[in-house]
Amino acid sequence: MLWESFKRILRKTVKTDGPDQDIIFPESKGKVTKEEIQKQLKDVDDAIIKNLVVNGEPVTLIYLNSLVDTKSLQSFVLTPLEELEKQKDKKPEEFLRNANQLQEDELPKLLHEVMSGFSVLLFEKRNLILIINTFSGETRAVTTSESETTVLGPQDSFTESIETNVSLIKRRVRTPNLKTKVLLLGTETQNTVAVLYMGNIANQENIDRVMYRLKNIEVQGFIGLPVLQQMLEDKPFSPFPQFGMTVRPDNAIAALLDGRIGIFLNGSPEMAILPTSFFELFSSPEDFYNRWTTASLLRSIRLIGFFISILLTSTYVSVLTFHPEMLPPQLLIILAESRAQVPFPPVIEALIIELVIEVLREAGARMPTKIGQTIGIVGGIVIGTAAVEAGLASNILIVLVAISALLSFMPPNYLMSNSIRFVRYVFIIGAGMMGMFGQMLLLAYWFNHLLNLTSLGNPYMTPVWPRRWTDLLDSVVRAPITFFSVRRGMSRAKKQQTRPLDEE
Repeated sequence: MLWESFKRILRKTVKTDGPDQDIIFPESKGKVTKEEIQKQLKDVDDAIIKNLVVNGEPVTLIYLNSLVDTKSLQSFVLTPLEELEKQKDKKPEEFLRNANQLQEDELPKLLHEVMSGFSVLLFEKRNLILIINTFSGETRAVTTSESETTVLGPQDSFTESIETNVSLIKRRVRTPNLKTKVLLLGTETQNTVAVLYMGNIANQENIDRVMYRLKNIEVQGFIGLPVLQQMLEDKPFSPFPQFGMTVRPDNAIAALLDGRIGIFLNGSPEMAILPTSFFELFSSPEDFYNRWTTASLLRSIRLIGFFISILLTSTYVSVLTFHPEMLPPQLLIILAESRAQVPFPPVIEALIIELVIEVLREAGARMPTKIGQTIGIVGGIVIGTAAVEAGLASNILIVLVAISALLSFMPPNYLMSNSIRFVRYVFIIGAGMMGMFGQMLLLAYWFNHLLNLTSLGNPYMTPVWPRRWTDLLDSVVRAPITFFSVRRGMSRAKKQQTRPLDEE
């Protein structure tokens, strides 16, 4: 009971039952008046409220000068109003063709559009409210991805603009079957969230589940997509990421065509992919650009590196602490000579060096690129050499920790790399307490944990336990492209065949 209560407290920001609420505009109704708008925009110093006269009729113009420049305002608002004044028998809608009309009771929506860079025109005598998209804020240009680099294939990546990101997808998928649902989340930030999926391929149950979870999130706002992603996961206490994440359009399109669902958040250059499986987090887009033999080799190395990174340092601790008889005599002599001056037990020694590596990694990541690279390389050499000469660590352990650190960077998914770093510490402590028996207990526990994980209600360890045998063709070993005629079982897609065959 206590555990269930604790979980409910941690999940209080997400409603799991009850009807959906109008999360976009909680105050769905409100009378639009000039006085009420001035009241709401009080102390918003960049809010401009101008009184104009068009054909003898008072018109109020409202916009934010921090989001709207004079060129956009002149082109989309002021010039059409000047033309309207020359022809008094015309309606404003005929000249402001880019404008949309709001109802008189949609005050929350009006305020949201103003804060998003729209300009508002109030024709008080006509009871007419028009909004014009005049947003002209600076956005980052499309550049090469720095976190998912490849030699072959496209080199563009997503930006912080959700409109740009959606356009990068729709430039490549030119079909009305690509559906886009947009909603707003966050009581304060009003973040724009776009959900993309192939309407003729994606499983409707998955779509409904994603939309239900999104619509029932109650939070003040998001600072990035990874925060939203954590609130959508099935098991929030797991150290492993349960959704995929990419900044590459080609990777995103491959997931959409497989029947997955993508989520964009304004202000974040990533796309969340759901559902996903454990093995897909070790797959790179370049695997499909290389020959199948090379791709299979690289995937195998990544997966083997995952286990070596977790077990290598902890095996050093367990062997020296509890099982020295497992080593050949010559290797045992070398280890004994290497640790002759070390005053700490192996578990403390390993934790100290691992923490030093973490400090160097964090320091290098937070500093400017050129300085960070210098600190990472020089700091590792200097501190490693000094630690050995001072008798704080053995030179063999320095080599093992360095290998483990390099192997942890092999997964293309950054969140999976961080999970490996955390799990490695757990194994080191378990090896220091119970030796290899503790390692095996932890390994069995992690396997059980992974087998019980789900991603959007789907098994996380697919294709170890495949829904269909064809999943094995794109797992650790990547079969030739000609064999890929069926979508993955995890997607539960409406159409199983990827080619226009007679079966469907």
